[in-house]
Amino acid sequence: MKLRFALAAATCLVLPIAAHAQPVTGPYVSLGAGTTIQEPINYKSYYTGESGKMQFRNSYSGDVAVGYGFGDGFRVELNGNYYRDTVHKLTANGTQYPATGGLDTYGPMVNVLYDINVGLPVFPYVGAGIGYQWQRFNSHIQSGATSYTGSKGSFAYNIIGGLSYPLPMVPGLSLTAEYKFTQLTASRNYNTSVIGGFPAGNPVGGTMHFGQSSSHTFLIGLRYQLFQPAPAPAPAPAPAPVAAPAPAPAKTYLVFFDWDKYSLTPSATQIISQAASDSKTQNVTTLEVNGYTDTSGSASYNMGLSIKRAKAVAAQLVADGVPASEIEMHGYGETHLLVPTGPDVREPQNRRVEIIFH
Repeated sequence: MKLRFALAAATCLVLPIAAHAQPVTGPYVSLGAGTTIQEPINYKSYYTGESGKMQFRNSYSGDVAVGYGFGDGFRVELNGNYYRDTVHKLTANGTQYPATGGLDTYGPMVNVLYDINVGLPVFPYVGAGIGYQWQRFNSHIQSGATSYTGSKGSFAYNIIGGLSYPLPMVPGLSLTAEYKFTQLTASRNYNTSVIGGFPAGNPVGGTMHFGQSSSHTFLIGLRYQLFQPAPAPAPAPAPAPVAAPAPAPAKTYLVFFDWDKYSLTPSATQIISQAASDSKTQNVTTLEVNGYTDTSGSASYNMGLSIKRAKAVAAQLVADGVPASEIEMHGYGETHLLVPTGPDVREPQNRRVEIIFH
């Protein structure tokens, strides 16, 4: 288990990495609540010389984070966590000792995460982080005779995998489900108090040595992107787009696309068919096919998407009888907007291909 288990979980989520990222742009806040499974911790008593494992029952956990998304899938965040586990028993030399009390794990972590768009309503994300964690034994009693107290810290790292589901009724708000593997890399010494020393009944001090600590945390939470841009006005309902003629001798046809798609709609196929038919009855030497996108997503991704749209229209023109030698194809990405907008705006009229007769 431990690190190998965590790496396997993260790998399962990163398989569709070829898909483009869900853009989270600007500052955000998140919080989560759930439970932590604390793995057994090796211990050794410097007072009795006894060594073994301390085992736990999972209890409750929570964390809160503030972060920033760069709009290309990458995010960085400062996270604070609090994990609570109940001490269950100690096992030493084949003997089990009942135990009570709790173990608290808390501290700050700096995480780097990557959101992935796999074409589903949910968005997987993966990440990793480093930071510092404290572990505090809280009124731990072993067999009614020994207590362990104090807080000790260690450098720590974590590995993260999760899913987010955007809630359409609140722009910027997403429901999240997250797994987190956390490893404290250093061993720690805690003070002990043993009842029954010499003389009888007086407490005897000592030190308990604990090894590295590994845990698995499962959280359900919410993430909210701050400072949402004003939504673009919805286009008025209209019939299927018709050809928009340009000044003679050029003539232009507009083919529109759904967001983040380059497949042809039935209306688009109809317009392309009309353009192919008109090109045979007019004095046309060249059909210029130019692809465009809106401003949502990265510029490099949009350039590739505009070329795919232009190729789809050109292929349909050829299928409708236009010689491939008469087609001149270009992709212009998010430049030359039909409707001027700011960045990261999903404007339907900017997602288009123009067919121009020359």
